[in-house]
Amino acid sequence: MTIGVLALQGDFREHIEVLRRIGARPIEVRLPQHLAAVERLIIPGGESTTIGRLLNRYQLLEPIRARAGRDLAVWGTCAGAILLAREVLDQKQGGQPGIGVMDIRVRRNAFGSQLDSFEVPLVAPVFGEAPLPGVFIRAPQIVGVGRGVEVLAEVPNGGIAAARQGRLLATTFHPELTDDDRVHRYFMEL
Repeated sequence: MTIGVLALQGDFREHIEVLRRIGARPIEVRLPQHLAAVERLIIPGGESTTIGRLLNRYQLLEPIRARAGRDLAVWGTCAGAILLAREVLDQKQGGQPGIGVMDIRVRRNAFGSQLDSFEVPLVAPVFGEAPLPGVFIRAPQIVGVGRGVEVLAEVPNGGIAAARQGRLLATTFHPELTDDDRVHRYFMEL
């Protein structure tokens, strides 16, 4: 199975390492022809405004939007979750380019600045009995979900950390920065 990792900005290399470790064949997606070769796409953490602008510049925004959730499973981590969201709170004037296909409402930098980054174990039964290591770096927060969106994990006293809508997955934390590959394996099954 070929899984694309959006490789325009952010921590795409870390996702690629995890995918290789679990036996997947990742490819770096930078252009529309790369996207056409994959049936799954990971949008990594990074800077959501920058990634959104680069999606536009490299003519990837519309092709992802057209396929997302249909013949393309998409997982957004941190900034990727912001890009997937239909509604983004606390945007700067003029907003940012986004894919906007997942019925979630997200608040950017919900927990504070880079200095307020933290780790916390997440109870997420869909991924197994053991808690997931939640690494939150200048993280967004999913503050609302629409019908048909399943909440998969919550931050203790801090909102939704993971949600799924069909073949769309959003995590506000960084599973790729841990040794735990359960979320990557889950995504491969979508």
